[in-house]
Amino acid sequence: MADKKPLTTGEIARYCHVTHAGVIKWIKDGKLNAYATPGGHNRIPQKEFKNFLRRYNMPIDELFFSDPQKKILVVDDEPEIVDIITKTLKEDNKNYDFASAGDGYEAGRQVAMFKPDLIILDIKMPKMNGFEVCRQIKSNPDTATIKILGVTGFIEKGYMKKMLDSGADQCLSKPIRLEELKFQVKKLLGLTRRKEDVPS
Repeated sequence: MADKKPLTTGEIARYCHVTHAGVIKWIKDGKLNAYATPGGHNRIPQKEFKNFLRRYNMPIDELFFSDPQKKILVVDDEPEIVDIITKTLKEDNKNYDFASAGDGYEAGRQVAMFKPDLIILDIKMPKMNGFEVCRQIKSNPDTATIKILGVTGFIEKGYMKKMLDSGADQCLSKPIRLEELKFQVKKLLGLTRRKEDVPS
C-alpha cells in the first residue's frame, strides 16, 4: 500500500463525513499522520489513514483502498452468457471495466491489448479451448499473475479438475449461480472484506 497515491484532506473528509477543518485538526493534534508538499498541502499515505481508522474503530471500506478499476475479460462463445455475466458484475461493482471474447484466439488478443486483472473463461469454445488458453496465460511470465475463473457445464467429465490443473485459480459450474459468481470475482480480485460477503 505504501506505493499507492496518497490521500488529500478533502478525500478523507468525504470518506469520514466530516469537514475539511476537522481533518486538519486531526493532523494538528497528532491523531492522523500526514506530510506536507512543497506547496504546503497535507497528504496522507493510505496506510496511515487505514491505521487511523483501525485505531478509532471506524469502518474500513476495502474498495476505497483498492485500485480504482479492475479489468475483467469475459470469454464465452455464447453472447447471452457474456451479457448476463457482465450485467451481474456491473450491478455488483460499478468500478469493473469489461472486455469480451468469443473464442480462445480472440481471448489471447484481448489479454495483450486489454491487460485484464481477471479472466472469466468458458472451457468449451471453438478454435482453442479453455484449457489451452489457461495454460498459455499461466506459462507466460508477463500474464501469469492474471486470475482465471473457469466456467463449465461439463462437471461430470472432470473438466473442473482439469481446468484447475491447467492453472485456473477457481472454477464454477453452469448454470452459474450469480451470487457465487459475484463472490468468487471479489475474492479473486482481493475485494472481499466481510463474512456477510460469503454467499449462502
